[in-house]
Amino acid sequence: MEKKIIFTDKAPAPIGPYSQAVLFGNTLYTSGQIALNPETGHLNDHTIEDETHQVMKNLKAVLDAAEMTFENVVKTTIFLTDMEDFARVNTVYGSYIDEKTAPARETVQVSVLPKNVNVEISMVAIH
Repeated sequence: MEKKIIFTDKAPAPIGPYSQAVLFGNTLYTSGQIALNPETGHLNDHTIEDETHQVMKNLKAVLDAAEMTFENVVKTTIFLTDMEDFARVNTVYGSYIDEKTAPARETVQVSVLPKNVNVEISMVAIH
């Protein structure tokens, strides 16, 4: 099998030696997304809800580039710098994910994330 690099200008461009996503066979592995607005390059970090919406929009753009949707997602990892934000992040995340097809998921608290954001999310999807 061959791996295919997925790139879209509708999500933030990688700032290092990594890809927005890699498609290997029928499995898509996304890199973690933070709340960078791909049009402006600025963080959308006014509130944790704003951050989470931007992260989910970025992930949607990457999934779209791979001809997939959130329904294709089988695994999600959410990184938070403060577990007190869990309920608010979960509410926004849930507005993008259908409970009937919801993926497996873990949410972990970390000490720091890139650009000092409060949330980062990565996904694995199957086509």
